[in-house]
Amino acid sequence: MQNPVATPDDQPVPDSRAETGDPNYLVGLDLNGRRVVVVGGGTVAQRRLGLLIASGAAVHVISREVTPAVEGMASMGQLTIELRAYADGDLDGAWYVMACTDEPATNAAVVEEATRRRIFCVRADTARLGTAVTPATARYDGMTLGVLAGGQHRRSAAVRNALLEALQSGVVTDDSAPVTPGVALVGGGPGDPDLITVRGRRLLARANLVVADRLAPPELLAELGPDVEVIDAAKIPYGRAMAQEHINAALIEGVKAGKFVVRLKGGDNYVFGRGYEELEACVDAGIPVTVVPGVTSAISVPALAGIPVTHRGVTHEFVVVSGHVAPDHPDSLVDWPALARLRGTIVLLMAVERIEKFADALISGGRATDTPVTVIQEGSLRTQRILRADLATVAERVRAEGIRPPAIIVIGPTAGFTAGAPDLAQS
Repeated sequence: MQNPVATPDDQPVPDSRAETGDPNYLVGLDLNGRRVVVVGGGTVAQRRLGLLIASGAAVHVISREVTPAVEGMASMGQLTIELRAYADGDLDGAWYVMACTDEPATNAAVVEEATRRRIFCVRADTARLGTAVTPATARYDGMTLGVLAGGQHRRSAAVRNALLEALQSGVVTDDSAPVTPGVALVGGGPGDPDLITVRGRRLLARANLVVADRLAPPELLAELGPDVEVIDAAKIPYGRAMAQEHINAALIEGVKAGKFVVRLKGGDNYVFGRGYEELEACVDAGIPVTVVPGVTSAISVPALAGIPVTHRGVTHEFVVVSGHVAPDHPDSLVDWPALARLRGTIVLLMAVERIEKFADALISGGRATDTPVTVIQEGSLRTQRILRADLATVAERVRAEGIRPPAIIVIGPTAGFTAGAPDLAQS
């Protein structure tokens, strides 16, 4: 049959796809409730199933065997499985197909049936021999990013990751999205700016006004645009502090002025961060609030110092305690004798200034004097210091070494663990 379109010298028109470097047409498929057949249940298929499930597809896996993770997806009702070899006819009723076995002949047969049935099919082992290619994808703020690079999967993944990081960090912004006044209570993590959550960083990039604590990662503030107002709500131990009612008022007034306000704190807002007080104040004022949990220093700082707060066969519990008031203070809500009788891990926050009283209370309650104690100052930062002692000597060592806030104190068997401890300044 003659080509209906020809060049003047009667030669076929060149395939323009060859000039693009990637012949594929990128499109978004609505697979919600539609049958998708995946042939193969190994690790290659496993990596692709999550996005299919998230899209709402009715996923059916055909494979002689599947990984435990795929089996777990089936047990949770996320997909169905037939444990057998692929057979012609298995694609009946499918809208989309993936051939993910480690058998080239089987994958080729799946593509052949899909082509006969006019169903697009991804062939995982040799992408160019399928009729569809899965792009490197990411979801961000209601958008789906997709990158194709002519089958060069490492390249497409690298570009996808760079785009996502640029959006998350605010280097690339979506200026078309209108700013909706409101408050986001964002936990900034233990101090390293890389440890803020993806959502926290995204909302920070949208802010018109940021009310920041002293322990909020300062590098994050440096990334803000010049038009973003920053209010210092520093609460320095035993020093200058912005009263909580003034912080609440700043949040509310900012929103009433039409701004999107981020309350940026170190650690997690709800772990001795008074975040719920701020939420209550905003709710009472009729202001919408988004809570973005942060990586709490109570767990992350010990982990970064090589200390797990729990360990199989060693401790079955850990307790996080505020050291804001001493054990003998009338405002103390902690049952120190009961705490001393526990055998697990105790994590003390804001306790450096009263470490003698806490150590004495635990020893008086029956905790052994040789219980390991590790103190981590400025955890996760380049200036991190680690001091190792025991319950009997920790107070003296803290004073002698000049340990100061912010510092996390870990008490219990796991505090003596040293495997995986970082090569940082240690006392």
